[in-house]
Amino acid sequence: MNKFRWTLLITTFSTLAMANGEELYKNCAGCHGDNGQKKALQQSAPIGGQASDTTIKQLTAYKNGELNQYGLGNIMKMQLLTLTEENIRDLANYIAKLKP
Repeated sequence: MNKFRWTLLITTFSTLAMANGEELYKNCAGCHGDNGQKKALQQSAPIGGQASDTTIKQLTAYKNGELNQYGLGNIMKMQLLTLTEENIRDLANYIAKLKP
C-alpha cells in the first residue's frame, strides 16, 4: 500500500476514534462537565486534559472494581460496565484533548 493510502487509513481511524470518544464522553459530562472542568459530585479532581495513559489505568481499575478514588468506585464501575478496552482508550484519548 502506498504512503498516501496509509496516511488516509490512519487519519480515518483517528477521526473515528475521536468521534467515538466524543460520543462516549456525553455520558461523563453530567458529572465532569463539558470540558472535564468539574469536580464530579464535588469530590474528584477535574479530568480534562489528563494524560490518556493515566485515564486508561484509572478507568480500567474502576471497571474492574479495583479503584474507589474519592468514594466514587461503585458509581464509576456502573458507568463503565459496558465499555470495551477500545472504548476506554477512545474515551481516554478524547479526555486528554479537552481543555478545562
